[in-house]
Order: sequence, then structure tokens, then C-alpha cells
Amino acid sequence: MNIAAIGTQLAGAAANMALGGPGAVAASAAGAGMDFASALGSALSAVSQSGNQADALQQQFQLGNPSVSLEQTMVAINKAQLNLSEAVQVRDRLTQAYSQIMNMQV
Repeated sequence: MNIAAIGTQLAGAAANMALGGPGAVAASAAGAGMDFASALGSALSAVSQSGNQADALQQQFQLGNPSVSLEQTMVAINKAQLNLSEAVQVRDRLTQAYSQIMNMQV
């Protein structure tokens, strides 16, 4: 597998991610000409932010805040779980690509 194929695979994975999640950040970063490290950092901060938002909604629901519904809380928790799952998949693919590159003979 060559570097171009890895880049294409990463771009495809970013395009397949859910809207509003880390995939949207990566797709917008690719269109804006952002470097890989910045795009990865933005995607990870989006994952962290969605987890923090879900935690805050869960806490507000448990405290009995009437403006926070159970449905809203569950949707936020599921989005955070999906975002984390996508980040783990990207991490696994990057680890696999790194391992393949390191095993190449020069």
C-alpha cells in the first residue's frame, strides 16, 4: 500500500463519518487546505466537546432541569459514543498504516 492509497483511504473515512462529528471537521479541513496535524487536532477536540456536552446534559437531566429532556440527553450521549467510536477507528487505521510503512523495505 502506498502513501497515496493511505491518503485516499483516510479521506474516504472522513467523508463517511457522521455530519457534525469529527468527519465534518476533517472534510472542512481538507477543503480549506489545513495540514494533517491541525485536522486531526480539530477532529479530536470535536470528539471531546461532544463528550463534554453529553456529560453536561446528563448531569442537568439528573438534577431535574425541566428544559432538558430525556430524548435530548440520549441523542447527545449516542452522538458522543459514535464520535468516540469513529476516532478509535481512525486511530486503528493510522496505527495499521504506520506499521505497514515501518515494515516496508527501502
